[in-house]
Amino acid sequence: MTQPVPPVTDDGFGPDPFPTATDQTVAMMDASAHRPAPTTMAAAQANPTDLDQIRKEGLTGRQLRLARRMAQKYGMPATSDFDAVRLLRAAGLDPFQKSTILGLISAEGDDDTPATFPDPSSRALTVGPRGDGVQLPQTIKPIKVPSTEVRAEESHMSDIQRIQRDLAKRRRRRSALLMARLFFFVGLPTLLAGWYYYIVATPLYATKAEFVIQQADPAGAQGMGGLLSGTQFATSQDSIAVQGYLQSRDAMMRLDDDKKFIAHFAQPQIDPIQRLNADATREAAYKVYQRNVKIAYDPTEGIIKMEVIAAEPQVSADFSRALISYAEEQVDHLTQRLRADQMQGARESYELAEAAMLTSQRKVVDLQEQFKILSSEVEVSLITTQIGQLETQLSQDRLSLAQMESNTNPNVARMEPLRRRIGTLDAEIATLRSRLTQGVGGGKSLAQVQSELLVAQADVQTRQLLLAQSLQSMETARTDANRQVRYLSVSVSPVPPDEATYPRAFENTMVALLIFAGIYLMVSMTAAILREQVSA
Repeated sequence: MTQPVPPVTDDGFGPDPFPTATDQTVAMMDASAHRPAPTTMAAAQANPTDLDQIRKEGLTGRQLRLARRMAQKYGMPATSDFDAVRLLRAAGLDPFQKSTILGLISAEGDDDTPATFPDPSSRALTVGPRGDGVQLPQTIKPIKVPSTEVRAEESHMSDIQRIQRDLAKRRRRRSALLMARLFFFVGLPTLLAGWYYYIVATPLYATKAEFVIQQADPAGAQGMGGLLSGTQFATSQDSIAVQGYLQSRDAMMRLDDDKKFIAHFAQPQIDPIQRLNADATREAAYKVYQRNVKIAYDPTEGIIKMEVIAAEPQVSADFSRALISYAEEQVDHLTQRLRADQMQGARESYELAEAAMLTSQRKVVDLQEQFKILSSEVEVSLITTQIGQLETQLSQDRLSLAQMESNTNPNVARMEPLRRRIGTLDAEIATLRSRLTQGVGGGKSLAQVQSELLVAQADVQTRQLLLAQSLQSMETARTDANRQVRYLSVSVSPVPPDEATYPRAFENTMVALLIFAGIYLMVSMTAAILREQVSA
């Protein structure tokens, strides 16, 4: 049986707490008012074997938590969940009784309800206000104020959300400005370019032609002079010269005199951008000529490709034929100049090559007579052969001498002639080597003589090759003097087209888009770099 809680006496200060009392002090006073009697606590702690019995009961976790909460409610100093069960039972409380649990829940829901200790006889002991009006200090429920860490975290999260909203707003604004700039600087010019190419631009017709400048292959052309004849490399200079002439102002003026080139592009039905003014200058007409007459030379095949553009298909074909006739005249003019200078230059080249070859041959003969050597290579070969044979014999004699000396009692009579023979062979090899390095007739060594002879002989061979080339060139010039050595062959004749070639609306519009986008990108990058440099 539990002892009843002793009556609480008045301390003379009334029911109000002291002004200097803290919440912790008031809570301690309230816990002391609700704590069971010391005798009960001592009686509970006096029997330590109850803990073992309680552990053997197999209580669940929920029951142990209820016991711990009830012990905390009544201010019992429980060291564990099982100790809380022991203390409550020692105080006469059954933590697992339904009425006790309901009393705990009602006590937690209302702080003003006094804590009671039910006993087994269903008698309630009230700890709280006394009947005489004296009220003990009650537990003051602390105000739940968020901790500093929680408030800092909430403030940080609110700042991050505000920054994110600001960034999203700025991103939307910048995206709108970017789209506006792209539309104004890229989209709108591209639309204007497309409108021009699809609606305003005048249809133009292009006539294509291809021709090649060939060189005649004379009968009997042989050797080095005929290797490149008939190939594109032989006429590459002429092709480049013809290409330059067709792109010159001279060709434009001849075409205007013959076919009225300027008047054709000054017609009023041509759109203003491609139209040529009636009183246009020669430079303005030449720009139109360069834009509408395109000539390209392919060095790999030697073909000249020409494209002539005009507002009418037949006119473009007439312009193309006229330009081809101008190219033929230019080829003939180049050939005439070639024939005028070909024979004279070839004859002079041959005479100079012949004189140089005779001089080189005379120098070789003089060196052979001076050094009494017909061929330095043969002389060197003979000496090196003799040295090799003597070296082989010397090696054998040295091995024989070494074998005799290795005996315990060598035969001196046989060793002495062998030593003299080895010395003789050394002297002979040294003599032969000296002939290669020391001076002979004329005070020069065989190596120097060989070097001079080789240089002279190489010079003779070079002069002979040059003489052969000069002779071949002179014969070729003599053969080509009476015939046309170069002529123009048209591989693709100009045919008037039946459909407009230009403008290529879609391709030109895409090119305009790329150009405007590139310009905008370059300007934007430059402005960003300058802004960064200024801000830094």
